[in-house]
Amino acid sequence: MDAQHKLKSLLAQLNMVIVGKPAQIQDCVACLLAGGHLLIDDVPGVGKTTLAHALARSFGLQFSRVQFTSDLMPSDLSGVSIYERAKEAFVFHPGPIFAQVLLADEINRASPKTQSALLEAMEEKQVTVEGETRPLPQPFFVIATQNPLDQLGTYALPESQLDRFLMRISLGYPDRASERALLAGADRRAMVDELPSLLADGELAQLQATVLAVHAAGPLLDYVQDLIAATRSGQWFLQGLSPRAGIAVVRAAKAQALLSGRDYVAPDDVQAVLPQTIAHRLIPVGDSGRGAVEQVQAMLQAVPLP
Repeated sequence: MDAQHKLKSLLAQLNMVIVGKPAQIQDCVACLLAGGHLLIDDVPGVGKTTLAHALARSFGLQFSRVQFTSDLMPSDLSGVSIYERAKEAFVFHPGPIFAQVLLADEINRASPKTQSALLEAMEEKQVTVEGETRPLPQPFFVIATQNPLDQLGTYALPESQLDRFLMRISLGYPDRASERALLAGADRRAMVDELPSLLADGELAQLQATVLAVHAAGPLLDYVQDLIAATRSGQWFLQGLSPRAGIAVVRAAKAQALLSGRDYVAPDDVQAVLPQTIAHRLIPVGDSGRGAVEQVQAMLQAVPLP
């Protein structure tokens, strides 16, 4: 089965569990294919955790879930060394972060200290515990969910943490037909437990290599640079995008192109992923009343196509 058939099967299986959200599911798959981390920002009960479970099972990845709370400590994530009398030595007991997919559920309910403990893991794919650096499994993805900041007991994620997420998406409420299917259909958690893995060992790495091989022509990169320059102009946002964010845009657009069945990036791919890839890194200028996503979309209309 070639890459396109595998990707279509993945998308179809995920859409069977999370109904009525094909665009968001395509974003999730593009994010993982691009090797990035995913932030799902929404109210409780719309399927964020179920989607994370379904992604891990469909991709055939080892899964670990941590419920972030205000008293969660960094060692609760990374693990601790415990003295074992039989061995007369301290033995390291790895924490839940040693998994291929870590679901950081309600990440913004934990203290900034614990949120920051994820930074090294997300960027370097390793953790340093008690002076020793330990590599994390490959691949390693963080799928974090967060509740709206106006809810009680939430802490805003620091900018350095937000910058480590390739994409931030929001599922939103289902439409009437999709909600009816949820009300009348099978339990979604039970469906997830029965999902087959659609990728064998090493196939995800092959797909990620295919993403990197997708061609981005010179004029397309000029367009991306024009968009990055627009964010730095001071007209739209208080601060512009970093080079790391620009690289993230290109990687996400390459994954989007592959999901669309092409081996080259088109401007449509950049436009499709741009709000999800950069809005969480930016603060809008002025009192226009627009949020970051709306401001990105307004900026897209203003920057000419190549």
